[in-house]
Amino acid sequence: MSTAEEFRLRFNILGPIEGWSNGERLRLGGVIQERVLATLLLEPGKVLPVSRLVEAAWDEDPPNTASHQVRKAVADLRRRIPGGAEVLVTDGPGYRVVEEQCEIDVAEFALLIRNAKLAAADGRTAEAAETLRNALALWRGPVLAGGGGPVIERASTSFEERWLTAAEQRFDLHLALGDAAELVVELRELVEKHPLRESLRGQLMLALYRSGRQAEALDEYGKVRALLADELGIDPGPQLTKLYEGILRESPELAGPEPAPAAPVVAVALPAEPPSTLPYDLADFTGRDRELAEILDGAKHGNEQGPLVVAIDGMGGCGKTSLAVRAAHRLAPDYPDGQLHLDLRGHTPGDQPVSAGIALDTLLRAVGIPGHLIPDDVPARTALWRSTLLGKRLLILFDNAADADAIHPLLPLSPGCLVMVTSRARLVDLDGAQWISIGEMSPEDSAMLVAETLGARRVAAEPEAAAELARLCGHLPLALRIATARLRNRPRWTLQYLAERLRDETRRLDELSSGARSVSATLRLSYQALDEECRRAFSTLSLHPGNEMDPHAAGALLGCSSRDAEDLLEMLLDVHLVQQPEIGLYTFHDLVRSFAQSLFAEAPEDSGAVERLLRYYLTATEVACDLLYSGRRRRSTGIDPSTSELPALDTPQRARTWFRREQGSLLAAVTLAERRGHDRFVVCLARNLVFQLNDLGLLEEFGALSRVAVAAADRLQDLALLGVSLSNLGVACWKLGRLSEGLEAARKSRDVAIELGDLHTQAHSESILGQFSSLLGDFSAALEHMETAIAHERDLDMPRAEAESLTILSTLYEQWGRYEEARVAAQRSADLSRRLGQHEGLPGAITDLAFAHVGLGAHEEADRCLTEARALYGDAGNEANRALTLALSADVEHRLGKPVRDPDHAELALDMMRTNSSPLRRAKVENVVGRLRRRQGDPATALELHTHAHELAASLGYRIEQAYALTGMADSLGDVPEAERYRAEAERLFTELGVPADRRRD
Repeated sequence: MSTAEEFRLRFNILGPIEGWSNGERLRLGGVIQERVLATLLLEPGKVLPVSRLVEAAWDEDPPNTASHQVRKAVADLRRRIPGGAEVLVTDGPGYRVVEEQCEIDVAEFALLIRNAKLAAADGRTAEAAETLRNALALWRGPVLAGGGGPVIERASTSFEERWLTAAEQRFDLHLALGDAAELVVELRELVEKHPLRESLRGQLMLALYRSGRQAEALDEYGKVRALLADELGIDPGPQLTKLYEGILRESPELAGPEPAPAAPVVAVALPAEPPSTLPYDLADFTGRDRELAEILDGAKHGNEQGPLVVAIDGMGGCGKTSLAVRAAHRLAPDYPDGQLHLDLRGHTPGDQPVSAGIALDTLLRAVGIPGHLIPDDVPARTALWRSTLLGKRLLILFDNAADADAIHPLLPLSPGCLVMVTSRARLVDLDGAQWISIGEMSPEDSAMLVAETLGARRVAAEPEAAAELARLCGHLPLALRIATARLRNRPRWTLQYLAERLRDETRRLDELSSGARSVSATLRLSYQALDEECRRAFSTLSLHPGNEMDPHAAGALLGCSSRDAEDLLEMLLDVHLVQQPEIGLYTFHDLVRSFAQSLFAEAPEDSGAVERLLRYYLTATEVACDLLYSGRRRRSTGIDPSTSELPALDTPQRARTWFRREQGSLLAAVTLAERRGHDRFVVCLARNLVFQLNDLGLLEEFGALSRVAVAAADRLQDLALLGVSLSNLGVACWKLGRLSEGLEAARKSRDVAIELGDLHTQAHSESILGQFSSLLGDFSAALEHMETAIAHERDLDMPRAEAESLTILSTLYEQWGRYEEARVAAQRSADLSRRLGQHEGLPGAITDLAFAHVGLGAHEEADRCLTEARALYGDAGNEANRALTLALSADVEHRLGKPVRDPDHAELALDMMRTNSSPLRRAKVENVVGRLRRRQGDPATALELHTHAHELAASLGYRIEQAYALTGMADSLGDVPEAERYRAEAERLFTELGVPADRRRD
């Protein structure tokens, strides 16, 4: 039996739901799974009936299948959670969570609250306060982040009330310990969120009073009295009123145990002429409309408890300062007491960051404080700065901050002030800030900036080059401004010429340099702020060839665990040296990747990093293919398995999800392996990848990858790998309709296999040769190849390969008009697929069976087969195969007198094929739908479809579909001479193929 210690399971629901096992984040599924799990976790150990879980999972009007879906959700959760069957147990009419099997933040919160209560009762006040602090830290927001529906929202409201009560208890304990000034910021934030909560307001008033801020304490009472009168038509309660009266008369009872002495503050009036030190606003500032609107809108809803803080973060060169300055100028009229700008030089070449003391000295002098009145120490300067701004409305822009510590001493306390901060890293410790992260510009904004800085006429003359220039600059404002500045200074240069220079990645950063401005120098400042470990990780991770990487791939590159790799990626994310398109995936901006790779000139790359990544991908794809393609023969790669940590690939669904998500990276990894001379990795990775590409119908990629693998195997002089690669190329060419190339590849593959005595590859090659012979109309030769292939596959116990060959044989027989033999072959293929438990080939086999039934006139049987095939495909799978199933479904349902579906299966099939790369399948689908349209009384559409099918089939030498297309064209035209010519040509082809008139499709 599994135990909590064995898996170290933990669930957090006080905020977005999280599941963790041994430090790894669990993927818990969709909305229904999350709501069901959260509902059970809210009441651990208690049996919840299915009806309660249905109520929690749907906001209203649950579907008729709701109970079934809840049970499916529980079953899915059990699969996703290690030891899930012991965590989520069935108990009578419902389910319950076994508390002993996992940790739950809700349960931990309750335990800490009880421990704090006991500590407080024993007089251990400091310990009780610390315990409450730990309990409160568990809160990350409402249960399920407020997205849980009415049932969960009610529970969430209850927990939020418990959290607030605990917070009030903690403040009471701190006040009893003599703390006061340090509580004000936290209390203000809570009062702002819960303005009608009198207990919190009273604690804030007491903390202010004990900090020597009696006027502010009394002002708080005035605010809440007015609010209560406006909102509820009542006065404050007797307890708050008594506190107010005590503060008013400075009652000794309100003094803390040891009140801290207040720092002396000298109040100085601001000068008559309001100070304004903002930089000039760029005349050609362009774009960022959404971010600018967000800043301007946020400034309208000021913070009544303190200054409004807007923190703008983003990578170097993305235009943070320009945006902040534009917003500051727009907002200046709302802040009549002054607008200040201070560059804190957190990332300035050759400069140290401005210290708090110097910053305060600069600010105080800017607002008119004489130098002799400015104290020497930072705390006193902070106190003077804050007292000077009380009751004033100032806008202050702190530019280029290194971290939150640089900002804290500079923050005013006046609620009328607006503080804007720009930084490369998100200042997560800047409590209460409104965060705005900005990245690269949109292509539209980039185009506008190029036109604005270079001139609309010059851009209009070369619109494509202008768009390419923006793309090569990574849509980064600094890079775009440097590029357009170079073009302005070189009027003979065209946009196309500069774009050509930028295409060379090794020179791109050198090109993006003008005067004192340089993209490389800007990025280097962020890089230099990293510690040594992060620097090494930054450059090494840039070797990843894909657009995105997950922590497992990163761990393989870095030679560390996925958890350590994720920590490093998160550190780089914090300073915007990587981006996060979605949770768990990371990517480099193009220019940042170029900069990272340029660092290898200073320190050589980790020589083993690329090979570790390739070995990881090969091992992971082997595991995924074993799960997804049962019956697939494992071949020796000659490469040791990876020791890197693999993702969870323990179910077909997880393997499929991972494979599809990583597809782009895996294709790029093959290219990387080829470029680095790792030919064995090229061949072995390609062999695994083609299964996925074939399954998804990505035939062009299938063909291109197979050619790369053949070339690599040839360079290796490894006949076994060459035979397999040639065989795969044959399959790709067959599906792409490149019959000559495919036939040559299949023959070479067979010859290599015979030379090696490799019966497995020989069988596969014979099957492909049979397919080509069938397509080209040599049915007798095709039958001979197929019988040889199937005999070898049975002798070698290759049921998966045999099932695939039997579908080819069934299609051959159906084209030949031998429908009973086609039925037997298709039925055998379907039986083998079911026995293997593999479904990617099963719907195709069942569709072949339906074609045979149609030929035999058994339309009801065909309809049953097609219904099953459509259900197996669902909304996914190979589009070319799905399209044929849908086309035949529409045809059979019409034969049975059923009404046309909405949407029409036939039209869906045609839509799929318009974007598909398989001309063979398209010709067959168009012939099926063409015959259907003719029977439906639409000969014009039928003629159009058959004509196009004929063009495709004739160009490929696909003789059977060429004959059926000609027949369809003739039947659609009616009794005209041209129709007779088509009919005669069709009859000639049918005769050559050996298909008698009474055995043809109708």
